[in-house]
Amino acid sequence: MDIGQQLRQAIGIEKPIVQAPMAGVQDWRLAVAVSQAGGLGSIPCGMLTREQVLTEINQFRQHSNKPYNLNFFCHQMPTVDTAMLQRWQAKLARYYHHYKLQANDEISGLRVPFDQAMADMLEPIKPPVVSFHFGLPHPDLVAQIKTWGTTILSSATTVEETIWLQTNGADIIIAQGCEAGGHRAMFLTEDPSTQQPTQTLLAEIIDAVSVPVIAAGGLATAADVKRMLANGAAGVQLGTAYLLCDEANTSALHRQAIQNPHHTTALTNIFSGRLARGICNKAMHELGNINAIAPTFPYASIAMAPLRSKAESLGQNHFSPLWAGSNIAGCKAISAVELTRLLWKT
Repeated sequence: MDIGQQLRQAIGIEKPIVQAPMAGVQDWRLAVAVSQAGGLGSIPCGMLTREQVLTEINQFRQHSNKPYNLNFFCHQMPTVDTAMLQRWQAKLARYYHHYKLQANDEISGLRVPFDQAMADMLEPIKPPVVSFHFGLPHPDLVAQIKTWGTTILSSATTVEETIWLQTNGADIIIAQGCEAGGHRAMFLTEDPSTQQPTQTLLAEIIDAVSVPVIAAGGLATAADVKRMLANGAAGVQLGTAYLLCDEANTSALHRQAIQNPHHTTALTNIFSGRLARGICNKAMHELGNINAIAPTFPYASIAMAPLRSKAESLGQNHFSPLWAGSNIAGCKAISAVELTRLLWKT
């Protein structure tokens, strides 16, 4: 089997390239562009209602007959800890004072896990690919998805997570190295020291499981793609590389931060409560990249959201989660169609 053919055959794509789902900076348009170019376009659904997910699917299918991936979170929603939320609000009080904002106790706009209602909505659609972050949903939901003939992907950050995913129904595993932008897929550990570079993680995961493995994290160029495939990956997943593309909804402030040659990235929990890699900004510098009193995911975002909105209205990225991986070498302000073709030159 030639290089990259395993993934192409498994999900019916022409190029072994998966566009990473990136909530907040994309919709169906980016997914269509990547799928039309022969890769697998992904639609982030973790912050969408069932009606919004259906709209995204319908838009995709109106513009493309290619395979697509729907991505969901499958975390456990913890009970609201009012005291924890109040401590976090107090920590941010000086910024609220600076922007003349009032604290709001309303809990809204949170990332929600995949559930039975979402599965039932998708049942008649039978999407070709569904991917999950933070493990897998309840076994009954996994079994239901399997009856559709849908391919299930999920991300792992350790060998232990990989073995768990294979045992519990994942058809393909994404090896998410520590260079990857956005939320870490960690679900069996919360220890940052367990997170490894993509190439090291890929080698360990390939040895541990029999299902195909996709490499993700710090990949930005055609040379990166070929290197990972040569090292045994069935395919690659890239997200940061697409952030400047015409079809992405990346904000002007986010685009400027990516193009700043002096920017650095780090893992942080202050925006959502879970570790995620983003471009360092004022909030990260002053609150610490990892703050022990940040509320449990996804509740940290409640108090941060008004600050983000106000700062952005003033042209500031101080409180924005500027998700990005450690390698921006492939970021180009071109169509995602063209970028996907550049990433896979046979």
